[in-house]
Amino acid sequence: MKPDASQFDVLTFDCYGTIIDWETGLLRTLKPTLVAHAVSLSDEDLLARYGELEAGIQAGAFRKYADVLASVLSGFGREYDFEPSAQEVLDFSRSVQHWPPFADSAAALKALQSKFRLVVLSNIDDDLFEFSRAQLGVTFDRVFTAQQIGSYKPSLRNFQYMLERVGVPKDRILHVAQGLFHDIVPTRALGIRNVWVNRRSGRPGSGATLGSDVKPDFEVPDLRSLAQAFGLDPKA
Repeated sequence: MKPDASQFDVLTFDCYGTIIDWETGLLRTLKPTLVAHAVSLSDEDLLARYGELEAGIQAGAFRKYADVLASVLSGFGREYDFEPSAQEVLDFSRSVQHWPPFADSAAALKALQSKFRLVVLSNIDDDLFEFSRAQLGVTFDRVFTAQQIGSYKPSLRNFQYMLERVGVPKDRILHVAQGLFHDIVPTRALGIRNVWVNRRSGRPGSGATLGSDVKPDFEVPDLRSLAQAFGLDPKA
């Protein structure tokens, strides 16, 4: 079943994992550091452990995402008996600026913007998001970050914050996200319709985020397919 464009005015997006290829970005930056400290993990094992460490840190007292990244690297160090250097910690904490967009993201977003208002709701810092925005070349109607809200998804607080400010009833909003745990579970709880962008289709596990057996309202493999489901033709 395809989503009906006439039912929605606003598309809200998770960014990292949905628009930005954060798993590629994580592997490019974290794996060389681990290898330098004689830690050998498969890509999937590394991503899975990253997701567990990140979720544990984000469930505690709020800290900026750059500090979350630094704490994740320190967590790997404790588990695998190495001490990351100050430079390694700094580089990883700022690595978001080098995480690449998915190949279809910019064109799909521009096509979707011809029909909908586009809003970002992301577990990120304001300054780090600006690097991603620059790569995409898309002007979003609103951007809500964890730094602004003071908590991380899957907290319902993040979605309630967005609902209070986006200016339309929640039944006119469609949330678009790759993460079941961070996005589909809370939107289901709040009655916000959702699209699962299954970027990991055909790969085992849930990657760099915790998994869930929650069922999304709709599922697409990528953002290009979402635009096409709405009758739009993204131009590369």
